[in-house]
Amino acid sequence: MASHRGDWRNAPENSMQALSNSIEKGFDLMELDVKMSRDSVMVVMHDNTIDRSTNGKGKVGDYTLEELKKFRLKNGLGRVTGHQIPTLSEMMLAAKGRILINVDKGNDHLDLVFKVLGETSTLDQAIVNVGDDMPYAALRAKNNIPKDAYLMVVVNAKNKDMQALINSYASNKKTVIQPIFDTDTLANLKYFKESKHNHLIWLNSLWPSLNGGHDDDRAVEKNEKEESWGWLIAYKPVFLQTDRPAELLIYLKKKGLHH
Repeated sequence: MASHRGDWRNAPENSMQALSNSIEKGFDLMELDVKMSRDSVMVVMHDNTIDRSTNGKGKVGDYTLEELKKFRLKNGLGRVTGHQIPTLSEMMLAAKGRILINVDKGNDHLDLVFKVLGETSTLDQAIVNVGDDMPYAALRAKNNIPKDAYLMVVVNAKNKDMQALINSYASNKKTVIQPIFDTDTLANLKYFKESKHNHLIWLNSLWPSLNGGHDDDRAVEKNEKEESWGWLIAYKPVFLQTDRPAELLIYLKKKGLHH
């Protein structure tokens, strides 16, 4: 079970506190997002700007790390807290040996992302998103990818060439496939229920456009857990990413699916 941007309902998203909460509550993985500062440091931030999630304004890339550290993160209610913007290195060192990490939004700076994972000796506990509908050959042509890295490619289940795209990763035994779909009637979805495919599957229950309407709000607000989480779990994903990690964890434990 993966917590999206950490435990963001109880701590600022992408913060050290969100990571700490995720560890303490027993979540398996925390998803975080990265951007590059003006002095080429990978920091943990979802947006290209700091406007929404901090008390500052402007593009992340317009500030040095020292300048970014002067701003404070906002919580889920938009209130300013005492928390700083963390670096990817700080986050990985705090997570080391305690929780898996999914690094997202670093597609334009994969070499730097892998450099940090190497320097912190955390390559084996990170899954790195490499882009949407990105063929493996094109990925390798543009980036220096460590052979033992876990990679995650997002695939649009509407793509008629979806299976060919997935098959291009056959030589990488640590590939995670993240299908996204805004309707649950696509023929391509049958592929993920077939036992013959060899891939680790990651599904999202975040919002309807990613899962054909089998989302977190349906599970929690409408109390239709079987129709949302249950429907997704039938595809046997290795990870299910959620914005309701505490509630999903309870559900999984009741089903005997999490220990």
